[in-house]
Amino acid sequence: RVHLPAFSLSFPMFLSSLCCQCGVPIPPNPANTCVGCLRAQVDITEGIPKQGTVYFCKQCGRYLQPPGTWIQCALESRELLALCLKKIKASLSKVRLIDAGFIWTEPHSKRLKLKLTVQKEVINGAVLQQAFVVEYIVQSQMCDDCHRIEAKDFWKSVVQVRQKTLHKKTFFYLEQLILKHRLHHNTLRIKEIHDGLDFYYSSKQQAQKMVDFLQCTVPCRSKSSQRLISHDIHSNVYNYKSTFSVEIVPICKDNVVCLSPKLAQSLGNMSQICVCIRVTSTIRLIDPSTLQIAEIDGNTYWRHPFNSLFHPKQLEEFIIIDINRVQEKKKVAGAGAISNKHTLAEAWVQKTSELNTDHQYFCSTHLGHILNPGDLVLGFDLANCNLNDEFANKMNPHHIPDVVLIKKSYDRTKRQRRRNWKLKELERDREGADTDDERQYQDFLEDLEEDEAIRKNVNIYRNADVPVESDTDDDGPPRISLAEMLEDLHISEDATGGEGATMMT
Repeated sequence: RVHLPAFSLSFPMFLSSLCCQCGVPIPPNPANTCVGCLRAQVDITEGIPKQGTVYFCKQCGRYLQPPGTWIQCALESRELLALCLKKIKASLSKVRLIDAGFIWTEPHSKRLKLKLTVQKEVINGAVLQQAFVVEYIVQSQMCDDCHRIEAKDFWKSVVQVRQKTLHKKTFFYLEQLILKHRLHHNTLRIKEIHDGLDFYYSSKQQAQKMVDFLQCTVPCRSKSSQRLISHDIHSNVYNYKSTFSVEIVPICKDNVVCLSPKLAQSLGNMSQICVCIRVTSTIRLIDPSTLQIAEIDGNTYWRHPFNSLFHPKQLEEFIIIDINRVQEKKKVAGAGAISNKHTLAEAWVQKTSELNTDHQYFCSTHLGHILNPGDLVLGFDLANCNLNDEFANKMNPHHIPDVVLIKKSYDRTKRQRRRNWKLKELERDREGADTDDERQYQDFLEDLEEDEAIRKNVNIYRNADVPVESDTDDDGPPRISLAEMLEDLHISEDATGGEGATMMT
């Protein structure tokens, strides 16, 4: 048995050969050529374009994927990388793609640079790997959808949303829901008229999606119709324009309503005179004399319709003379659920316009948890008004309260000055500005401050123009905490962002 020295086992590792071109010692390879000489003879990237063009729509922020598809891509994203590689896919079929990635470019340069690493088998089976850069120029081009939006007269479907009421609280709430769920992005145009909004779409499917959303968020009913525009008898193609009519129930928050006897009995024998405390997907009512609550959906309302007894301009200001909380009240047989967020109280009130008289009113109220003697409160005077309602005229006069209190009154000027938050609005065409709209919008903002349940469905943004104050002010009006606000971000729709911006991933 022969024992070889240990170094002889590794001897083949030191074997080398000379390059047949330049004579440089190299490790043995099938081509017997060094890498430098091999690259000088063979270019595996030949035939692969080093420049290209991508088209970007500034209006919608999408890129063109030939032949006619526009897709949403973030900078340095997988989707944008795949779009760029598809443009040279045919040229890459002769090589093996090993790696691909973006190279950072100046934000304003309108350039996208890709670094590609490819491999290819060359002389005598040797595999050569090479890296190179492909540069794409970003050119602006408006997509077909944005062309139609700019034309403002091309639409195939319209959704007409209407509410026959004097106050627009429900519309303001609906506007915030649309903004939060981004359902306004597919609209060609939004037009505001006296009783509602018109949403124009380029397809019937988009309009139907909006109708389905409205039926899930607000109590309403809808009907549709279509009109024939053109007909191709050779290909049997019909062109229609569709119209969807959506009617929202004519009830808003803080309305006093009178239910039909049949409906009041079905809701747990509650009083016919109720106050609407919230309108979301249902109408939420409360009986101010018993704190009994009920929810009415759209279908129930249209089977048993009722109207508001007063409009908001008829609200009168009262002062609390005396108030007593009712600890426990006997339930009526078959009564429904009782509100845990309100406190039943009996109060003596007087109109601020009649302070020089001795005329006072006694009433039951659901606002016992926030009212104290000397507070100002807004309400409706039923004792001295002429009720023109089908159900109220048939009621026993002894069952109709003298006054219905709606909400506590605060200094509006002070609330506006301390309000350190804001909301976004839909961009729409207005036919005529109503002087009453600003007052109604302020009412809606105050409702958001007072109702936490509605705030959860609304995006509230921090207003940097108003200084931050302490949230622990028990004596003042309700306020929204900083924890519930969002920062108002402004992201450029340009492909490369603003000057000095970083590339987004």
